[in-house]
Amino acid sequence: MPIMAARVYHDGKLVRELGPDEAIPEDCADGDFFWLGLYEPTPAELAGIAKRFGLHPLAVEDALKANQLPKVEAYGDQLFVITRTANLDADIIQPGETAFFIGPHFFVSVRHGSARTHTDIRARLETLPTKLAHGPDYVLYAVLDFIVDGYFPVVDAIEDRMLAVEDSVMDTPLDAADIRHLYTQRHEIIRFQRLVGMMKEVAGRLATEDDLPNIDPAVRPFFRDIWDHVQRAEFRLSGLRDVAASVIETNGMLEQQRQGVITRQLAAWAAILAVPTAIAGIYGMNFKFMPELDWGFGYPFALALIFGGSGLVFWRFKHIGWL
Repeated sequence: MPIMAARVYHDGKLVRELGPDEAIPEDCADGDFFWLGLYEPTPAELAGIAKRFGLHPLAVEDALKANQLPKVEAYGDQLFVITRTANLDADIIQPGETAFFIGPHFFVSVRHGSARTHTDIRARLETLPTKLAHGPDYVLYAVLDFIVDGYFPVVDAIEDRMLAVEDSVMDTPLDAADIRHLYTQRHEIIRFQRLVGMMKEVAGRLATEDDLPNIDPAVRPFFRDIWDHVQRAEFRLSGLRDVAASVIETNGMLEQQRQGVITRQLAAWAAILAVPTAIAGIYGMNFKFMPELDWGFGYPFALALIFGGSGLVFWRFKHIGWL
């Protein structure tokens, strides 16, 4: 069975750790609760856990299917929560999913995908028995806080790359590959922002709704802290989405400006070349009676006219900034 952890706590202290093949005890004393962590269980494997704790079939069905949206559901005296995790892999945000079953005497987590393990948070909580003594609702808070804190390294990495692109676009135009990458990054930001927005709704419900089972009023303020963290992540993602759009827009305007400069330069050189072309065209006509043809200074005069006229046109375009 894919049980990553199975432990029994009494008044916040670890009293028993179950082996992978060890059966979960049927009895539970006052002050006890079970903490079970599962990773991608099969339907048959989760069915045994569901039978032991009386998990609702609809919640079990959702926990087995990956890619569920974050939500909070109450089933009698049990609470069911779905959350999403995030991990950045080669500029692509890899989402994971963790479902939680919270009962009066148990906390069961079911992870899918790139969801981070809860080993560290479990070890930290075991050093704080007074906190762990609150029961499964405090464990839910601690794990949600752990998941939400995992959003910020992803946001930081995206922010560093966005700001680097923003700084470089003023000096170096983006090529086609850069633009495609930027569009992909912006799409990832929007997708992540939607996920974070749904997580904010989950935290908000846990912090404000009084009728959710197994959430002690003394623990509810902790969920407001999670809501605040999620809101900060959402705010930063909104800013990064604007930065990505701004970089794309700025690159387009700079590209138009560069094309405008090139167009003006080509037009200026065309005007300069028009002067010798016109003069050579006039004196290249095969008319017999052209006064300058028999003039001794005709050739130097034509050259002086070409260079003088071209130089005058060049000076004018240089003066107005076209060259």
